[in-house]
Amino acid sequence: MVFVPSASSSAASTPTTTPGRQASGSLDLPAHWNLHLPDPETVIRIARSERIPEVLAQLAVNRGHTSASAVQALLAPTLHGLNDPAGLPDMEIAAERLERAAESGETILIHGDYDVDGVSGTVLLVRFLRHLGAKVEWHIPHRTKDGYSFGDHSVAKAREVGATLVISVDNGTSANEPIATLVAEGVDVIVTDHHEPPEGELPPAFALVNPKLPHSTYPFRELCGSAVAFKLAWAVCQRMSGADKVRPDLRKFLLEALGYVAIATICDVVPLIGENRILAHYGLRALAESPSAGMQALLERTDLTGRALTAEDVGFQIGPRINASGRMDSAARAVETLLADDAITGRRYAEKLETLNDERRAVERGVVQEALKEAKRFEDAERYPVMVLGGQGWHPGVVGIVASRIVDRFHRPTLIIGVDEHGIGRGSARSIPGVSVLDIMRGGSEIFTRFGGHEMAAGCEIEGARIDELREAMIARAHETPREQRQTPIDIDAIVELETFDESLMTQLLRLEPCGQNNPGPVLMARDVRLEEPARIIGADRTHMMLQIRSGRSVFKAMAFGMASREPELKMSQPLEIVFKPRLNHWRGRVELQLVLEDFRITAGRQ
Repeated sequence: MVFVPSASSSAASTPTTTPGRQASGSLDLPAHWNLHLPDPETVIRIARSERIPEVLAQLAVNRGHTSASAVQALLAPTLHGLNDPAGLPDMEIAAERLERAAESGETILIHGDYDVDGVSGTVLLVRFLRHLGAKVEWHIPHRTKDGYSFGDHSVAKAREVGATLVISVDNGTSANEPIATLVAEGVDVIVTDHHEPPEGELPPAFALVNPKLPHSTYPFRELCGSAVAFKLAWAVCQRMSGADKVRPDLRKFLLEALGYVAIATICDVVPLIGENRILAHYGLRALAESPSAGMQALLERTDLTGRALTAEDVGFQIGPRINASGRMDSAARAVETLLADDAITGRRYAEKLETLNDERRAVERGVVQEALKEAKRFEDAERYPVMVLGGQGWHPGVVGIVASRIVDRFHRPTLIIGVDEHGIGRGSARSIPGVSVLDIMRGGSEIFTRFGGHEMAAGCEIEGARIDELREAMIARAHETPREQRQTPIDIDAIVELETFDESLMTQLLRLEPCGQNNPGPVLMARDVRLEEPARIIGADRTHMMLQIRSGRSVFKAMAFGMASREPELKMSQPLEIVFKPRLNHWRGRVELQLVLEDFRITAGRQ
């Protein structure tokens, strides 16, 4: 089933490598196909000790899990692996202040952000404080009217509702001036955030809860914003329970709240390792059984009810609908959806999100087409190791998605900037594994009006007239990154006999879920397969292919996204080698094994 050389195999017949080392050359694979063959004895030992298929053992070893305990933690994570929230900076004083405000009837303002992470964390804390009977208000900035994160609008909202305590979610670490204004007016501010802190002075908040602060000793720094907010709720629950062990009613709430943490963890593309893997694993379970009427309405809309959820379900179905509200209208619509407590209201709000998502798709297609035209000027990857593209009127709500599309096409860090009628550019950046787009953006730090984010994603504001200047600065910075880090290879976990691949094995591979950043899903290779029928070009923009792939007696449906231009390469009689991601496709109550092609090549005439 899995291509693992035996200990006695000769080097001539079967390539052997050290764990993680590329074996592409000995199999005469394309240069960008990197087949990782770990030590076969380790794979067999893991497979036998854990009673799992060798292909699953090989995937685990390829991800660095070489002991029985590490594999058990990967395949069966437990809540005991979560770190105590008290280890986060300022957590104890933050939890004490929030508990006091809740019990004394102070007006508490939860201040989120307009992306999935900010929305999810806002809903989590609002629901938590309502559960406690506290007086709570919430605020989400408007992407175009208010701009990024915590600002003057935040001060105005706190004044409007008479808040004496403001809690930020997924923002605030860089908000020195507005936080100083609130503090001067007698308002305490608790910042819960996960973004990299700026160089220099930090805001004068009552508490700064962020695992990435310079003085933080917290053992896991890659939490998303909602996870930090969850930790605050957990710490308050510990205080109210008088012990580290939380009383049953609060424990029930925290377990349900993990659903919001899972959405944010997956959609914010933080590494799905360590604590994040545990949070997302249990959060996906909680999400499927969520008591929230709004969440259930979203699951109904996306045909995700009644089954186990995957990271792909959240990343490609739930997340985009939540994000669409902040992109096309106001993220408040998403908060209202997830706070809905009755089915009728939940469905009404979910329908609105669906409409906004349809609108987002249409706008996105137009901007992608314009960005691709602009990108033709910068196709030379050696000269332009980073894409910086700007356009008049490009909707600020879709620039992040468009950046992802350009990254997929050109395999380079990309910043997409939409310039409004006032000449102000708002941009969003995405990157490739191993290259920090935030670091590249620091090359133009003096040019931005403001910017921030993390390695894989960042945002900015800039004067539209300075985009060309910024491009040169970022290109210069990107050239400092070694060339090999700027290439995007296809890492292949194993060669499989496709004929024997079935739903039973796929169910085993799903134990790797949740998959995502730093914990990729299986990428497999199959040899000597053929087309069962001619490829079909599909999709609204005619850029995808649907294929029927035969291996022996078995036939599989395969999707080749963005590969329609390669259709002429395919001939019915020619043998193929394919690289693919397997998945279970759920459609109208039916489940079928499907292949998502990453690449293919014709092998006729090759030895």
